[in-house]
Amino acid sequence: MDSIDDAITQPQPDHAPSLPARELAQRILAVALLTAGLVAAGGAASAPSDLFPSVIVLPGATSAEGIAVGRGSTFYAGDFLAGDIYRGDLRTGHVELFIDAPAGRMAVGLKADVRRGLLFVAGGFTGQAYVYDLETGSELATFQLGGLINDVTLTADAAWFTDSALPHLYRIPASPGGSPQTVVVSGPAADLSGFPNLNGIAATPDGRTLIVAHSARGELFTVDPTTGVSEPIAGVSLPTVDGIFWHGGKLYAAMVGFNQIAQITMSPDLSQGTMDAFVTSPHFQVPTTVAVFGDRIVAVNAKYDTGFPPTAATYEVVTISKP
Repeated sequence: MDSIDDAITQPQPDHAPSLPARELAQRILAVALLTAGLVAAGGAASAPSDLFPSVIVLPGATSAEGIAVGRGSTFYAGDFLAGDIYRGDLRTGHVELFIDAPAGRMAVGLKADVRRGLLFVAGGFTGQAYVYDLETGSELATFQLGGLINDVTLTADAAWFTDSALPHLYRIPASPGGSPQTVVVSGPAADLSGFPNLNGIAATPDGRTLIVAHSARGELFTVDPTTGVSEPIAGVSLPTVDGIFWHGGKLYAAMVGFNQIAQITMSPDLSQGTMDAFVTSPHFQVPTTVAVFGDRIVAVNAKYDTGFPPTAATYEVVTISKP
């Protein structure tokens, strides 16, 4: 397939059954009392973080790499070497196999385009990118892009993929029928003297600037999506950096060799970053990619400490409170 089929799904409203007036009043009163207690204690009027499972096992997974948050508390996680995609719920911990990929596929970074109902998946060493229907899991398109297609981010009108073997970024239009475009990266982010090279990728909310992680250099760079010109982001040293995620003016970066995730505040012009905190968990075992859900950081354990290919018995999604 060489285009995205016009198969966009629309979210359907939830209709809760009506409650008797007496029971409804009792529930409202209970919520009000709980809220008052939280505020009096100095807490936030939201669900306690410990209601979230800290570890969610991906049943039957033989490897893991990518993580994305979709509608509500839904998440999607990839089986790196099999190409399969799991779908689960961050609140309940329920997980199921969502996409049983054909043999020969891989799944590295992934992002859920909730507005258009699309799931974009980086195909790793296949050099491919895949587009699936976010609700049904059906395949909508496959694109042959380049060398090692590692990660993906979304802008208002496209999905952008990194290549860890070539100094290239690939743009796939989010609208049906679009063809991929290659942007050649120049400047320091184009360095191929080590490996892997371009890895994690994020976009500013307006889509005018891309931020890429360079694993071999342990650095972050801005990239102009039109010209491909890269500039270093000062003040940030991230050895073994992998996936990155932009949220609320901060960047979250997985540091696979350190079992931790860095939280970075970006300057308004993106020329500099300030390392705020390093987040870790006793449940981390080489987290490679990261997402954010409310006040939670969501990561996936790749377990490369067991070898490559990894040989762990299970692979998990881990959630932990933001600093």
